[in-house]
Amino acid sequence: MDSFETNVMHYIKKQQLVVAGDRLLIACSGGVDSMGLMYFFQSMSRQLQVEIVVAHVDHMLRAEVSAADRAFVEQFCAKHGIPIHSTAIPIADILKKEGGNLQTVCRKERYSFLAQVMREMDCTKLVTAHHADDQLETMLMALAKGATINGLQGMAASRPFANGELIRPFLAVTKADIANYLESNGGTYREDASNAKDDYTRNRFRHRIIPLLVEENHHIATHAVQLASQLQQDDAYLTELAKEAFERVVEKKTEEIYTIDISTFQRVSPALQRRLILILLNYIYNDSSTLFSQSLLSSIYTLFETTNGSATIHLPNHYVMRRAYNTVTVCPYEVYEVREAEVLTLNKWLDYGYIQLFVGAYAGQHDGECYYFQSREVRFPLHIRTRQEGDRIQLANIAQGKRLSRLFIDCKIPLAERDNWPLLVDAEDEILAVLGVRVNNKFSKRRRPEDDCVLVVRNTY
Repeated sequence: MDSFETNVMHYIKKQQLVVAGDRLLIACSGGVDSMGLMYFFQSMSRQLQVEIVVAHVDHMLRAEVSAADRAFVEQFCAKHGIPIHSTAIPIADILKKEGGNLQTVCRKERYSFLAQVMREMDCTKLVTAHHADDQLETMLMALAKGATINGLQGMAASRPFANGELIRPFLAVTKADIANYLESNGGTYREDASNAKDDYTRNRFRHRIIPLLVEENHHIATHAVQLASQLQQDDAYLTELAKEAFERVVEKKTEEIYTIDISTFQRVSPALQRRLILILLNYIYNDSSTLFSQSLLSSIYTLFETTNGSATIHLPNHYVMRRAYNTVTVCPYEVYEVREAEVLTLNKWLDYGYIQLFVGAYAGQHDGECYYFQSREVRFPLHIRTRQEGDRIQLANIAQGKRLSRLFIDCKIPLAERDNWPLLVDAEDEILAVLGVRVNNKFSKRRRPEDDCVLVVRNTY
């Protein structure tokens, strides 16, 4: 083996990227990087004890040129007896119909096809030709965009993909190393003219910024790979600690609603606090396509710095994060939307926003907060409405009615929720209960001999 193959084989072994018996799907565009990848695995497949299959995607953006790229890869595979699966995807038509970013759509459609081939051919690993220069570019682009610590970690050597993994065995070598290896083996490749243009962010970094850094340090790309690996290892360990802390800091109310006690959160190390937030966001969004900027995360951290008053942050996809004194709640925005005033039907449960409500004849214990009263003391029918100017509630052991505005403050109800908070009123508009908060003096937590009705309140978040 030459030094290039030795370096890549060492990286594969160190990162445990390939095991004997793997069936590898090589993603090959026909360019220098992916053709170098093809030559490497063609040469080393017997030693690694693996099979290789090739996949190629023509994005149909360069007419006859991209069709020629496809033919080039197909001919190479036919000549060397390598199974190949290729396709042409009309990216321009997709963009015209659905809109979106060109590079994003290309990537989405390309990886969708690769996942399909991987499953159909029962491949265990998808192999891409990302190298050390790509890693450096990725980290610098993330830094320029105000990335989180996750973005600065760059690309992982392996990650889950389709029915197996995606691996990047060339992260240990540079683009120049690959080109030299391919040339020394008499290999050929196709050059994509779009790589010379500065239309895309990555190309601008590649042509303008990276050369300046290389002048300062010729090994900067491999140093970036080493730094990314160290950051990934540190982050993996700290994330495990954060997951342990998550169980005692964050309470899951439903599949979409979580609450965090601020005092408990503040006692956790800042390094774990950041990761607790990211873990929570990943649980909520359940995918990797929702990106979180450093400015948004900074706003979230600020939310946890105090327990004074209320504050709200709007998150992507109609979620909100709201602080109410010592508690932060994360939920869909519509959780806080309630319906118009409506009549309550006796002896029947009613869902009203995040409150479930039952009023009727007492018939044993109920699951929820129970308040007992005498039916002759209440004027039916009962209604649910939101607050109005001058509203008061007559509480037990208090001579005068208490203003709802003051009650909301005393009970630490978030300012943003007060106008929509559900109230139970009777036929003469007397407030019987601020649901989930307080009831008036006609109700009792303990059932008295004369009580023949019950109010049951359940909070669903």
